[in-house]
Amino acid sequence: MKQFLKWPVVIVLAGVILVSGVGAWWWHSRSGSQLSFLTAVVKRGDIAATISASGTIEPSETVDVGAQVAGRITSFGTDTAGKPIDYNSVVEQGAVLAKIDDSVYAADFSVAKAEELTAAANLEQMNAKLDQAEAEWKRAQDLFANKLMAQVDYDTDKANYEVAKANVSVAKSGIAQAQADLDKAQRNLDFCIIKSPVSGVIIDRRVNIGQTVVSSLNAPSLFLIAEDLTKMQIWVAVNEVDVARIKLGAPVTFTCDAFPGRQFAGTVGKVRLNATMTQNVVMFTVVVNTGNPDKVLLPYLTANVDFIVSKETNVLLVPNAALRWSPSSPNEIAAVARSQNPVDPPSGAKGANGNQGVIWLKDGEFVRPVAVKIGTSDGSSTAVVADNLKAGDEVVTSESTEPEPGATQNPFLPHFHWH
Repeated sequence: MKQFLKWPVVIVLAGVILVSGVGAWWWHSRSGSQLSFLTAVVKRGDIAATISASGTIEPSETVDVGAQVAGRITSFGTDTAGKPIDYNSVVEQGAVLAKIDDSVYAADFSVAKAEELTAAANLEQMNAKLDQAEAEWKRAQDLFANKLMAQVDYDTDKANYEVAKANVSVAKSGIAQAQADLDKAQRNLDFCIIKSPVSGVIIDRRVNIGQTVVSSLNAPSLFLIAEDLTKMQIWVAVNEVDVARIKLGAPVTFTCDAFPGRQFAGTVGKVRLNATMTQNVVMFTVVVNTGNPDKVLLPYLTANVDFIVSKETNVLLVPNAALRWSPSSPNEIAAVARSQNPVDPPSGAKGANGNQGVIWLKDGEFVRPVAVKIGTSDGSSTAVVADNLKAGDEVVTSESTEPEPGATQNPFLPHFHWH
């Protein structure tokens, strides 16, 4: 029985010895490894922090030309080249764009004209009756003063005179009403000729000859005219997180897929307050003003916009990874401690999101820290300022732990890298 119990003890002891041996071998192999720093060169150049978004190019000023009367389109006018009005037609202010069938409105005008003549004749008649009533009233006054007219007749003549004066006033108001109706009929007749309210380019024609337009509370849109295509706008949807960083007058660069390799410039003109919500994200429309002197930018193209939040020129640039890296393993700390020119990291230094930071320069086989002031970042590189930093210095971005030459590795254990 005792001999049987010895076997589990033997197995446990063998396991402990095996694990201890593997651990001792692994520690020996790690102590025989060396650091390999991955570095980048400090460069001098320009950098800009931007906010990227997309938007739609729009004409700066557009006029939607509608119809104020209902009717059938009978014809189109002509543009400055003498051609019928169509898409891209250039028109001058006051030019005829289209004509609507005016037969109904011409009839209404004739009726209004006749009513005006009737009202004028009625006024003449009332004036004649007023003259007659006035003469009778004066005669009645004389007779009544000489006691030659009864009181009742005197009162009747007086009333007739007052009624005649009132009838003249009514006739005059009838004249005014008739003239107003005539003016309205004339305007409706004039509205049958659709004229351009501005000079510009027709970018949309929404009716055809023979089509009937119906005017109601909202005037139907017939043409969309852009006043000046040498000045354009970009309506850019910007996330609520970024909109506070965009300032009026800030420079903007943008590209269009229609013109690969070409970059355009503009400025922020307005941040509209009527925000919209898209997929639970609040978006603001930022209006960018841009020139288009050669008219290559077409309305409604998609623009890929970069708002320049900050910009620095001729500054030292380091990769963002260099601001995030710091020694972490015991061997790295030892390497720093053994450096020929050890420098303690500055106290209170902040990371890449603050205004101070620390980068580590390669110094032979060692690294040394340098305190830097952090400037503009474009997402991959960051501008830094330090008295003891210059272009061409090697800054550490990451590291790996490699075995020293000749060191033995256990083929059954993984090969470790630290970054």
